[in-house]
Formats: sequence, C-alpha cells, structure tokens
Amino acid sequence: MSRQLNDVVVVDAVRTPFGRAGEKGLFWRTRAEDLAVPLLKTLMERNPGLKPEMIEDSIWGVTNQVKEQGGTLGRMVTMLADWGWDIPGCSIDRMCASGLTAVGFAVTTIATGMADCLIAGGVEHMGHVPMGFMRDSHPRAAEAMGDESAFVMGRTAENIHDRCPEFTKEMADAYAVACQRKADLAIRAGKMKDMIVPVEIEMGDGTRMLADRDQQPRPGTTMEGLAALKTIFRDPGGRVTAGNASGLNDGAGAVLLMSMERARELGMEPKLRWVSTGVAAVDPRVMGIAPVPATRKALARAGLTIDNMDIIEMNEAFAVQALYFLDRMGLKADDPRVNRWGGALAFGHPLAASGPRLICFILGLCKDNPSARYGLATMCVGRGQGYSMIWENMMRGV
Repeated sequence: MSRQLNDVVVVDAVRTPFGRAGEKGLFWRTRAEDLAVPLLKTLMERNPGLKPEMIEDSIWGVTNQVKEQGGTLGRMVTMLADWGWDIPGCSIDRMCASGLTAVGFAVTTIATGMADCLIAGGVEHMGHVPMGFMRDSHPRAAEAMGDESAFVMGRTAENIHDRCPEFTKEMADAYAVACQRKADLAIRAGKMKDMIVPVEIEMGDGTRMLADRDQQPRPGTTMEGLAALKTIFRDPGGRVTAGNASGLNDGAGAVLLMSMERARELGMEPKLRWVSTGVAAVDPRVMGIAPVPATRKALARAGLTIDNMDIIEMNEAFAVQALYFLDRMGLKADDPRVNRWGGALAFGHPLAASGPRLICFILGLCKDNPSARYGLATMCVGRGQGYSMIWENMMRGV
C-alpha cells in the first residue's frame, strides 16, 4: 500500500543564550535539564492553543549521555516542565549533529503519519560533561578511523589544512573576523531577541539573575589579535587557534514541529516547511569536509541547486571547514547568503544544541527576508559525518 508523505512544518523555534563552558560560564551552576525546561515552557506560552497533551513525543539530541545528560533526558525534561507523565521522550546521539538529527527524526515521524505534533531539540553542557567524558573507545577504533587524529576534532581541522594547503591560516583568521563582525551587527540590531529564552541562573556569590544574551561573541576581534594566538593542536606549524575555531559551550535549542494539516487546524502559522535531508560520511580524519556530500544529497533529492538557496546556515566548527565547504560548493567566502548573522565561530558550538540553533537562525532570517524561499542548514559531525536539511519559507510575502 502506497502512502503520500505529510508536509512537515516548523511552527516555532527557540534557544537559550549560549554560555562558555567552565567555571566562568553563565551556566556553571545550572544543570543541562534546566536549560531545556524553559524552552519547553516558552514554546507552550508562545503558541496559544497548544496543550502539553498534544505533544506526541519529545526527541532530544544529547551527545554525551552521562551524568545529568543521561537517563533519557528527552523523557525527563517534559516531566520537569510539569507536563505530566503522558508524553514519551528519548535521547539520541550523532555527536555534533545530535540535535539536527533529532529534528530529522521528528520530521520522519510526522511525514509518515506516526504523529502530528512533536518537539525536537538538543542540549549540551560541556562544562559539566566535557567532550569524551567517560568514553571508552574500542581498542581498534583508531585503526578503523585511520589514526589517532580522528579522535580530536581540532586535529581533523589541521588535517584539512594539510590536504588543502590553499586554505591558509590567514584565510581562516579573516573568515573568523568577518564572522564576529556579522554576529556583532546582528546582536546590536536585536536579531537574537525573538529566539533567545532568558534563563534564570545562580552566580558565584549566590545571587540570581536572568541570562538573556550569548556569552561567547568577541566583537573586538582583529586580524592582529588572531595572528598572536597560539596554535592549539599542533605547535609549531599549526593553523588552528581558539580564534578560528568554535568555542566549548553550554546551551540548548528546541523546535516545535507539526504536520501542515495539524498546524492549520490549530490556527498556528507554519513558518518553515521541510523539503529534504542529506546525511553523508567521509574519512573521519577530515570530518569537516562532510557537509559537502551531505548538502549535495539534500539538493539532489529536492531537485534544487546551491544557487536556489537564499539562506545558508553552516555550523562553523572550524574556519577551515567553512572555507572548504564554500569552495567546493562554488561559493565565495563573503557570499551574503552564508551565515548572515554570524556562525559558531562567534556564538559557540554546544554540540547537540547547534542544529536547533541553525533552524532558529533560518526561521529568523526568513522572517527578515520574506522574498527568500529556501534555507539550508548544514553541519559537520565528529567521526566523519555531515548532516544537511533544506527548508522552505512559508512566510513568503507575509
């Protein structure tokens, strides 16, 4: 029996501010679950007519599923939001793309008619649960992935520099400076306000405050300043520094998805319509190149080209990975469609939260640019994967 797929739409998307990981970070005294709960409550408050019992599943990306991020966080957070016991939930891991994969799983569930209203998100507290914490790799893991460099994402970025010497450190630094400049302009223009949910936090002296802005951006970044930074993963001869790499961060993002029919039935505005998804895998030692084949798959399945993309949101784990993507996709480094509000080099990369952040940005940019039709979200993934999604702007002309 053949079955036509349902149209899947984003009704709303929100995120926390992104804090720096560690004792000086915004969320040092805040648990990972308590980053997710305010997002759930805000989605309910911002969408009148939505009731907790309408949520048929809570799918959350969590890369490091131990300590406070273990115990099936996707199920736990709905109960912590006081939504009762009747909403199922799960946690999934595709490393950096865990949150974007959670959205992808939700899309599949709705498209195939197994549900019509879901929440998908991603959360990562890299201060409390550092990357690789308590991980026990197989004795043959390094051999299977090529060598030990595949375990360390910064070393995989250095490997791209090695294999593609046309992408110099100076080019990576220039890209990072431009990213910080775009982020600063967007923040000062108030572009983050609609997507950021303030989170009440405890400070070191025991006082409490509302965190309502990202901690990571460095608006005063200059080429001279970046040139003086020490290379982290190879010295001497390295090219990757803290200035041309994304930060270690804490944060969360959540997306409310429905079938088109259900959204209209509830009187809610469909903002983005899912078009296609592409997932790809490459040599883990150069994991940052994987958004290229993933994007090509997504474009081919949609019958579109990169020229059809009006908005391109790429998670910049490292500047060299971004330069590779732009070059191989035939785009200029300063293409105005790419990361118009800045990317992860400025805002940070709290792993599983970064995919939902990309969707928040696409939604906001579509509101800002009603003539834009298609938006691409793409990101590289540890262990050599790429994940891309194409969305159509349903607010065109509004």
